[in-house]
Amino acid sequence: MMKNLFFILVFCTFTNVVCSQYNNKDGNRIGLSAGVSQTTLFTSDFDAKPEMGFAGGLSVRGNYYNNWSMIYGMQFFSNNFSLESTSLTAPTKETKFNLQGVKVRLLLSYNIVQDHVSFDFGPVLQINGKLAVNERDVNNILNGTALTAKQIEEVSTINGNFYVGFSAGSKVVKAVIFYEYGFTNIFSKLNKNDDFKLLTGNQSIKGTLGTINGQIIFNL
Repeated sequence: MMKNLFFILVFCTFTNVVCSQYNNKDGNRIGLSAGVSQTTLFTSDFDAKPEMGFAGGLSVRGNYYNNWSMIYGMQFFSNNFSLESTSLTAPTKETKFNLQGVKVRLLLSYNIVQDHVSFDFGPVLQINGKLAVNERDVNNILNGTALTAKQIEEVSTINGNFYVGFSAGSKVVKAVIFYEYGFTNIFSKLNKNDDFKLLTGNQSIKGTLGTINGQIIFNL
């Protein structure tokens, strides 16, 4: 995990330097952003509920052609969602899962109002760790299955998302709202594990993440 993060950091640092020096046109900016998120696990295998999290990072916007720009960005995130479960002490319990990692974006941006309002979209590479759950909840049984919370921790570490969003504000400060939907099965790594197949009767499980984010970006 740390090795992957190192290479992502090197890549983004290199990109930031190149983009900031490539063109001195007005509109080429480096931005720092942070805000809150709400993440949902879309799945038919579990009873999932969204939870709040947060994210923040660095982006570089560069003029591309006419009203189009390109955005290179990296964000660290901490996303949460809950699955309904049962435990020894409670017949119904929400077990909260946390997923942390880094996302790298390459977006196209259409400037609706130059320097003030834009529509952004494009692919996102997500590199994350395993699902984390509170130690007291690791043996909770997930509703509709015979699986415990701990048995689904080893999710896929590399996933893909699609980003769509809007930004609005001044040249220096903008509000950003965007949605990221995962187009890869976050449980695909588990489905390839022989021990896990025994637990599920050789049945695969599937889930994709959807995250809505609200952030403030400060352009340098």
